[in-house]
Amino acid sequence: MKFEKIHNKGRAQLFDNPYLEMLTKAHPLVIWGMYIPIISYMLYYGSAHLEFSAGRIALTFFGGMFFWSFFEYIAHRFIFHLIPETESTRKIVYIMHGNHHEYPRDKERLFMPPVPSLIIASTIFGLMYLIIGTNAVVFFPGFMLGYLIYGSMHYAIHAWNPPFKWMKPLWRNHHMHHYKNEHQGFGVSSTLWDHVFGTMFDLKHEKDDKEKVKELMYQD
Repeated sequence: MKFEKIHNKGRAQLFDNPYLEMLTKAHPLVIWGMYIPIISYMLYYGSAHLEFSAGRIALTFFGGMFFWSFFEYIAHRFIFHLIPETESTRKIVYIMHGNHHEYPRDKERLFMPPVPSLIIASTIFGLMYLIIGTNAVVFFPGFMLGYLIYGSMHYAIHAWNPPFKWMKPLWRNHHMHHYKNEHQGFGVSSTLWDHVFGTMFDLKHEKDDKEKVKELMYQD
């Protein structure tokens, strides 16, 4: 969704009902606090009750993290940036992701809020269990840790300068996704799949618009 102006202050109002509106916001620590106990217990259950070996748990867990990076790319490209053909679809896309492009400095909407997050996560776990059986008990925690890292990276990219030089391409890729071309640069926690599917910006030849990048960063 293209917007003539990026708003550097404020946030979109998604619902008239104040209770529904409240449910669209989340602090990163709340989401980490929700999922770390679930991740920890599922890994414990896989070891203590399913008697998976340490090697099996580690391999499956990191497989889940890797799968998250692919899921992140696919969801961002084909769901969050779905081209709406009807007014109702436009509203859904705006609620899911469009509001972030219009108000990228809204700190409370950089993570999926708790209620829809739990519903979607439960659905994904159910599908994983149907496909890979009890392996999902240790695959899903890796997937969810990947999500938590992604969300934290997304927050950091909008909040701070890259802490390490090797992380700069991630920052530039996402900033260009916002202010230059929303149909490229879909990877946030990794640029791997942008390279694979040809949606990576040519960072060596792209020029930074420092003013626009600055607009997308929080100013304390």
